[in-house]
Amino acid sequence: MTRVAIIAGTGFDQLEELVVEEELSGGTRWGAPAAPVQRGSLAGKPVLFLSRHGHRHEYAPHAINYRANVQALKDAGATAILAVYTVGGISAGLAPGALVVPHDLIDYTWGREASFSEVDNVIHVDMTTPFDNGWRQRLLDAGRACTEPGDPAVVDGGVYACCQGPRLETPAEIDRLERDGCSVVGMTGMPEAALARELELPIAAIALVVNPAAGRGGISLPEMMNIAAAGRARILRILAAAIHG
Repeated sequence: MTRVAIIAGTGFDQLEELVVEEELSGGTRWGAPAAPVQRGSLAGKPVLFLSRHGHRHEYAPHAINYRANVQALKDAGATAILAVYTVGGISAGLAPGALVVPHDLIDYTWGREASFSEVDNVIHVDMTTPFDNGWRQRLLDAGRACTEPGDPAVVDGGVYACCQGPRLETPAEIDRLERDGCSVVGMTGMPEAALARELELPIAAIALVVNPAAGRGGISLPEMMNIAAAGRARILRILAAAIHG
């Protein structure tokens, strides 16, 4: 059976809500993924799940084997990928707790294995729409259906800035990202999105804002943890609804 894959990181390293049927622990030609691909169901919907950083969050963003992660999902029968990102908010109005379904991204990373291309097999992919419009719309529809009074709105569109990490950005760097047109900032969106496109896997993402980006305000760690916990529960409802279609 082919299934939609969920790939997620910070706050989702263990997905206790997933009813696991099987763990696929084999490697790929690019090496081992960060964690075994789990085949199971979420809210009764069949899915694949991969913990982007590993179940113990052992891999920093720049050290993730993105090629192995994406290849392992393809090998497990994934037909599309729904990615979850935990981000800092850059744009005014994107306060902690906001959910964003980005439509575009800018890659500020370096030194990552960013393509499946090899000698005599050079892959060029069109990144005009890095996030699949059909799956973006399903996430937006599900987000609206799962929004309750008092919940932050699910924002349609935004530009995800992917920085190298693992350190956080400086205020001046965030100012530059804003001048470039970025809405939110994270560390794992690339090369994940491009690799999915190379394997012809539609990918869409939902990003949870857990803190203001540097120079955009402060937040305490307990507040951040509460926002992450509330956002986590909401995102899981949205993912289940989107997969159900």
